[in-house]
Amino acid sequence: MINLIGTYECTVDNKGRIMIPAQLKKQLDGFTKEPFILKRSVFQNCLELFPYSEWKLMMDKVNKLNRFVKKNNDFIRMYTAGVKSIDLDSTGRLLVPKDLIAISKLTKNVVLSSSINIIEIWDKDEYEKSINDPEVDFAKLTEEVMGNDQDNVS
Repeated sequence: MINLIGTYECTVDNKGRIMIPAQLKKQLDGFTKEPFILKRSVFQNCLELFPYSEWKLMMDKVNKLNRFVKKNNDFIRMYTAGVKSIDLDSTGRLLVPKDLIAISKLTKNVVLSSSINIIEIWDKDEYEKSINDPEVDFAKLTEEVMGNDQDNVS
């Protein structure tokens, strides 16, 4: 399992290419020989970039679902809709397909944000709105999510 760190501001060119920052590329060393999987996020207006090994772990979980249960089949179809296999080019750029650019509303300025084992790709303005959402009380959210987890007490 990979643990990525950092938030990086980048630009996307008119062909949909994003240069992966050097610090992030170092963290991905060993994962760049395989394709990456790019998909839309379930909960946010961004894209999710999975190293192939992380995607395989996710698909191992999804493949355990009984496809003869309609909601499982619907979930699988919706979760994998628009999924693309992509490679970094020789200069370390990622080509984001136009349909995924449109879905995530990427403009020239983007943010690559590590999310433990994946990278979220955001339009910069959308990212700022997301992390500064006045309706989310981060202290309360932290307590609710992490406060009762005895394994994470430090």
